[in-house]
Amino acid sequence: RISAKGGVVTLINVFTVEPANQQRLVELLTEATEVVRRAPGFVSASLHRSTDGTKVTMYAQWRSIEEYQAMRQDPAPLPFFQEALTIATFEPGVYEVVRTFAP
Repeated sequence: RISAKGGVVTLINVFTVEPANQQRLVELLTEATEVVRRAPGFVSASLHRSTDGTKVTMYAQWRSIEEYQAMRQDPAPLPFFQEALTIATFEPGVYEVVRTFAP
């Protein structure tokens, strides 16, 4: 559940990809996340793909930036990320949830 009171760190990565490679990128990010999800501090992740085939966005939450950075030292997901970067570019960002809205 996304909440401004959650006290988590949110990472949003927007990948740009050729439409022919969008599904492969989703597969690579899925495989990497299957490894990463076992790391201490992992809260959740969601993958989104654009309907025009040119973007894939990953929304991930961690208990702390330190736990996220510690996970980045693990070499296990690295091959998936390296291959992903051969078919896509990305813009990473670290965010805090400041407000949510519901009906």
